[in-house]
Amino acid sequence: MIFLEQILFWVEQGNEVINSVVWGPVMLCFLLFVGIQFTLRLKFFQVVRIRLWLKHTVGAFFRRSPKQNRDSNAISPFQAMTTALAGAIGTGNIVGVATAITLGGPGAIFWMWAASFFGMMTVFAENVLGIRYRCKNKRGEWTGGPMYYIEKGLHKKWLSVAFCIACILASFGMGNMTQANSIAGALEEGFGVSPKITGMIAAVLVGCIIFGGIQRIAKVTEKVVPFMALFYMTGAIVVIVAHADLIPNVLRQIVGEAFSLQSAAGGAGGCVMAAAVKYGVARGVFSNEAGLGSTPIVHSASDTKEPVVQGMWGIFQVFLDTIVMCTMTALCILTSGALESGKEGVALSTAAFATVFGRFGSLFVAVSIVLFAFATIVGWSFYGERSVEYLAGGSKPIPVYKAVYVVMVAFGCVIDLRLVWSISDTFNGLMAIPNLIALLLLSSEVVSATKDYISRMKSRKALVMHSKAGIKKKKGIRVTGRRSPQ
Repeated sequence: MIFLEQILFWVEQGNEVINSVVWGPVMLCFLLFVGIQFTLRLKFFQVVRIRLWLKHTVGAFFRRSPKQNRDSNAISPFQAMTTALAGAIGTGNIVGVATAITLGGPGAIFWMWAASFFGMMTVFAENVLGIRYRCKNKRGEWTGGPMYYIEKGLHKKWLSVAFCIACILASFGMGNMTQANSIAGALEEGFGVSPKITGMIAAVLVGCIIFGGIQRIAKVTEKVVPFMALFYMTGAIVVIVAHADLIPNVLRQIVGEAFSLQSAAGGAGGCVMAAAVKYGVARGVFSNEAGLGSTPIVHSASDTKEPVVQGMWGIFQVFLDTIVMCTMTALCILTSGALESGKEGVALSTAAFATVFGRFGSLFVAVSIVLFAFATIVGWSFYGERSVEYLAGGSKPIPVYKAVYVVMVAFGCVIDLRLVWSISDTFNGLMAIPNLIALLLLSSEVVSATKDYISRMKSRKALVMHSKAGIKKKKGIRVTGRRSPQ
């Protein structure tokens, strides 16, 4: 036992050193820099082209693509986005925001916004490259992600292998066991359900879904993700409206503390701004996964033929995940006065909802955590599966991976995961390093593809306008739309 404790001690110490590097100031600056350079080179695409990407995302909810054009072995762009959101929308939207505020102050929310604003273009670039470099596997399914654009674009097979190893380990940790532990904790505290029972039920449900392949995963996420997002946002809106008179003061506080140079509680030499930047950026990335390289794995499974269009789904994904949902959590906490309670993490979020819902506030947060965490487990299983397939060069080991993944769900519900949380966070950072390098070195391809798409759209629009003008002229109607004199 003493020998085992010594090993765990050294593992913990070593992980802290690595974690301080992969999530240190240099890495956070690198994450921001990649998003900033795409934003500048594409002339603030996420703002200037907002009507375009909303048309291809939100607008797609109200129209159906022709069934004859669908690839039976692929999923729709919407399903790809909801599956990616399933992996991204997790406890970070509730617990992560609360942690960012308690450690970095209200100003952390501003830097979370900043990280997400530039992160929109990071995910956009990931998806564009994912579609450009994807290929069909032996089952006729589209498969892609950072491992493919690193190998084919940079010709660095070893870097692809490093990404996949980190992704597989992260899928067992941050994507599986830690989320399962959150589910067990929420159900035990909110409803008195034993973690052992939760573990068995969760494992069975996850197994039934992931053994059905990407088609079944996508069918589940396209129904569960919109429901859980609307469920949580409805409750958050009720809390925010109840304290609406405090919103202007809270917004001033967020912006003011984001740039405050006052000494922080941590002691001399610290400052509020430094803490706000660190935890705001870190929790923003933790929430939307921009730069980690996880989401393009599932976006590459889409049946879309246009890389830039799938990139737009990535922009909407980050917008909904962080700009909308995380902001709602932050406003609930800050307008309700829950921050003054001294509570942290999930207890802080629960206190915020309790100001309106009373004792039902804890039940609302518990249900939200269960839905968010379960969706994350399902989404991340696909990331690990694709990484295993890439390393093995085929699908033979995938059933073994899925079986182990299901078992890990049960274990995650019943064991202490403090060290697993920390190690998983490190592997998330290790995933980001090769992905960000590839994004930076292949950035010209993203810029070129985007400019080409915009040019084609302008030409198509001009052709349509010209055709309409010709039709009106034949009917005796001026281009202005008024009928010419008879």
